[in-house]
Amino acid sequence: MNKTLSRALLLASVLSPLPALAQEATDAADEGVIVVTAQRREQSLLDVPIAISAVGGDSLASKGITNSANLQSAVPNLQISSPYGSTQPNFSLRGISVANEYNSNQASPVGVYLDDVYLANRTAHGMGLFDLDRVEVLRGPQGTLFGRNTTGGAINFITRTPSLSGNEGYGEVGYGRFNTWTAQAALETTVVEDHVGLRLAGNLVNGDGQMKNVAPGARDPYAQDTLQGRAMLRIKPGDGALDIKLKAYGGRDRGTGTAVHGFLPSRAGLGFFETNENRIGRANTDAWGVSANIAYEISDKLTFTSITSRDGGKQDLDQAADGSPLDILQIRWKSDYDQFSEEARFNYSGNGLSLVAGAFYGWDRVVTDNRFAIGSALAPGVDGGFFQHYNQRRSSTALFAQGDVELARSLTLTLGARYTWDRATYKDGYAYLYAGGFDGPDTPLATTVPCATPPGTCPYDPAARFNLKGQNNALTGRVALSYKTDGGALVYASYNRGYRSGAFNGGGYTSSVGITYINPEKVNAFELGAKGRIAGMLTLSGAAFYYDYKNQQVQDTRPGPVSFLVNAPKSEVYGGEIEASAKVSPMLSLNASLGYLHARYKQLTLQNTVLDGNRLPFAPTWTIQAGADITPYDGSAGKLTISPSVAYFSKQYFSPFNAVNATGSAQNNAELAQDGYAKVNVTAAFKTGRFTVKGYVNNLFNARTYVYGLDLRGAGFPYNFLVPALPRTFGGSVRVDF
Repeated sequence: MNKTLSRALLLASVLSPLPALAQEATDAADEGVIVVTAQRREQSLLDVPIAISAVGGDSLASKGITNSANLQSAVPNLQISSPYGSTQPNFSLRGISVANEYNSNQASPVGVYLDDVYLANRTAHGMGLFDLDRVEVLRGPQGTLFGRNTTGGAINFITRTPSLSGNEGYGEVGYGRFNTWTAQAALETTVVEDHVGLRLAGNLVNGDGQMKNVAPGARDPYAQDTLQGRAMLRIKPGDGALDIKLKAYGGRDRGTGTAVHGFLPSRAGLGFFETNENRIGRANTDAWGVSANIAYEISDKLTFTSITSRDGGKQDLDQAADGSPLDILQIRWKSDYDQFSEEARFNYSGNGLSLVAGAFYGWDRVVTDNRFAIGSALAPGVDGGFFQHYNQRRSSTALFAQGDVELARSLTLTLGARYTWDRATYKDGYAYLYAGGFDGPDTPLATTVPCATPPGTCPYDPAARFNLKGQNNALTGRVALSYKTDGGALVYASYNRGYRSGAFNGGGYTSSVGITYINPEKVNAFELGAKGRIAGMLTLSGAAFYYDYKNQQVQDTRPGPVSFLVNAPKSEVYGGEIEASAKVSPMLSLNASLGYLHARYKQLTLQNTVLDGNRLPFAPTWTIQAGADITPYDGSAGKLTISPSVAYFSKQYFSPFNAVNATGSAQNNAELAQDGYAKVNVTAAFKTGRFTVKGYVNNLFNARTYVYGLDLRGAGFPYNFLVPALPRTFGGSVRVDF
């Protein structure tokens, strides 16, 4: 305990100057303060005792962030990675992520929301960002107010809502490198002033592959073909006590798969942004949803809100997994998704008390049909592979309440609790070993699920099925004490308990012995923070944290080969963040952030190898971001703004093994890492009247980096699986506002 306290005090010392600096802070209602809904009510960002980053829609554009997978360049201690490009991103906040678990049936430990609606389908998390009001990123476990419990944090994408006054809109068309065409548009019309409004928005991206494939006649990876649309109808009848927001959205992606650096002989003579792959497949994803957000102001102190949603989608990813012109490994990830959720809550504010209380219910379902084609799987020159099917359904029911009580002037106590009932079923599961080429029909040879022995030892039984149930109950919550100084600075200390429910192993297809329901994750999080403004010009926020993290859910591949989903018993995570923004003059604005992270396994054994002391995956020690909006000209002809930004990430590992190899294996885990790197983006926009002309460069210096890595040597393949990030891109656009 003394060691823990000493670390917390050391980190807190970093923040000690903030309250003093903020003694001259201006009132939270001043111009430039962002309003957020992190505590399920509208508050100034500077009044929320939580480590939260809020990035407005204009800031996303100026930083070159057009997809949720690019968000890490604007938020400290956030990492985003995926073996599938922008599809199914893995969000890592303060080191907490899905680690080396890549199966689509898992819930993200960082909850992702669209207008307060929880998105269970991780494929839908790779959304293009368009017509947004802001993105709120809450660091730390969210075990009270959000729709599903999370151990890492929450990301809420908040779209623009009809204002019920006037008509407006915009249209934008752009062209960039790799023959990439982009288009965005939004139209808002007020049908009845102050009472009925409609907003429509759309997004289109279409471009050639962003890396060169030298294999004759093969597709180039990372081609883009995205179309998204959204509509919101807002109705505020009568005296305005009732506020109804009805939303529908849909989108699809028909691009090509990622490049892979894999089989080394096929890398001979290639540049970093080139591949020699005969089977670059399509990356097809779909997402849709409808929701109704209904708020009724019962009195000036009490409001009732109901949020009902139904969402769905699918993925069909034909992934080349060997990076060669040879038929070594091709995977077809195919899943259909469906979900429903309902949240009902009351908000009360008055007599020194702010209270949020309500109930949540949600279910989600995934039906998966994966195919793993392996060259010479059965014998030299005899191709085959595995087919896998299962149907997973999860439900979550919760009661929650959180209140802010004013103990004395400027001193507030926050108490919150949530009790959750989680239920899950894994049914209709089966898998088999088959004979057949990469393009031909499959001939089933042997059942592997259900079968508890090595592949090929159980006769094929087309009627065999594997079923399993799991359940958890959990009490989570929050305690915080916050103080608002006379100068306007906020200082707070908090304790949060978070949890992520147990899970089934979606990677079990060679044997049913690996398909189990494992324990839930739990985290006890302690945080000290401060935030405030100085003279209306400089905004500062900082937080130091310590996590006692238990039972992270990670993959363990054992001889057989059999994939197990297991718990990492104990981890320790601590660190801190500082964010700053300054309006130096009408011609210059600056922003910067710094994140420090120490994330280590205290107890973990995989493949009979002790990994105590290793770093958690996707957890760089340092993240640094800096940017500026520079206006060298603002005159009668228009306004020119140049916005450079840089994001730095220190070394990170992609595997819990770090550089350690399992005893007796062919692993080379040192390959599964990315050294420290920086990426620079620049945008320049000239606005004249209703028109804006913009140019951009992303990854200006063409940094060569990996975003994901997976051990395949240990599974018997002669290579590891590494996914490179995109090269430099550039282009321009023209926008008209009306």
